[in-house]
Amino acid sequence: MYQTILVHQSPEGIATITLHRPEVYNAITSQMLQELRAAFNFLEYSRDVKVIILTGYGKGFCAGQDLSTLQNTQDLIPSQMIKKLYNPLIMDMRNSIKPIICKLNGIAAGAGCSLALACDMIIASQEASISEAFINIGLVPDSGSTYFLPRIVGKLKAFEIFALGEKMNANEALELGLINKVYPSSELDEKVHSIALKLCTSATKSIGMIKSMLNQSYHFNLHEVLEMEAENQDIAANTKDFKEGIAAFLEKRKPNYLGQ
Repeated sequence: MYQTILVHQSPEGIATITLHRPEVYNAITSQMLQELRAAFNFLEYSRDVKVIILTGYGKGFCAGQDLSTLQNTQDLIPSQMIKKLYNPLIMDMRNSIKPIICKLNGIAAGAGCSLALACDMIIASQEASISEAFINIGLVPDSGSTYFLPRIVGKLKAFEIFALGEKMNANEALELGLINKVYPSSELDEKVHSIALKLCTSATKSIGMIKSMLNQSYHFNLHEVLEMEAENQDIAANTKDFKEGIAAFLEKRKPNYLGQ
C-alpha cells in the first residue's frame, strides 16, 4: 500500500509509522507527504489505535526535504508544495486526538525537525540530533517550525537556532526542553514502547482533551484558559473513565480505563 513509509499496529493499541527511505536518511518527497497524511488519517479513525509513534528507518529520523527533487529552482514555487502537502500534514498531526510520540532515532533536519516538533512527545537516542538547517541552503523555516520552536525555547534562542543552522545533539536539545527524554540507542525501542503502553492504558479520552487544550492555550488569555479548563472538566467528569478512576482509587486497585 505504501512505498515510502511503513505502518505497523500492535495488539496493545500502538501504531508505528516509520519513514522508509533509509538510503537518503528518510528525506521527504511529495509521495511521502501524501502517504503520511493517508496513514495519520486512517489511524485517527481506527478504534484499535490509541497511540501513534513516528520514527525513521535506519540511521536517520528524517533529513528534511529531498533536495534532488528541487533541482529546477527556476520553476520552483515552494508555497504550492508547502500549502498543499506540508501544512495539511502538520495540521492533521496537531488536530489528532491521539498522542503522537516521535521516536527520534537519528538526525532530524529542516522539515524533518518540523515533523518531530509537531509531535506531542520526543524521545531520542543518544545518537540523535536536531538541525533547523533551512538557512544552510538559503531558505527560511517552514512546516510549523517558527510556531513550535519559539514557544519551546523562546524568541531569542529560536532566532539563534534558525539563523545559525547549527546541529545540536540530543543532550543539548534535552537541556533546551526540545525533547523529553534521551536513552542509549540500544534501549530506545523498549523505552518508547513503555511510554506508549502507559498512555494506551490511561484515560485516553482525557489525554485527547489535554492535547486539544494545550493547542488552544497558545491563543487564549488567562480568563479564557480558566473558562476552557472548567468546561473541559465538566466533560471529563461525565466520562466512564472518571467513574472508573474514582472506583479504582476507593477500592485501592489499578483502574481499567476504556477511553470512554
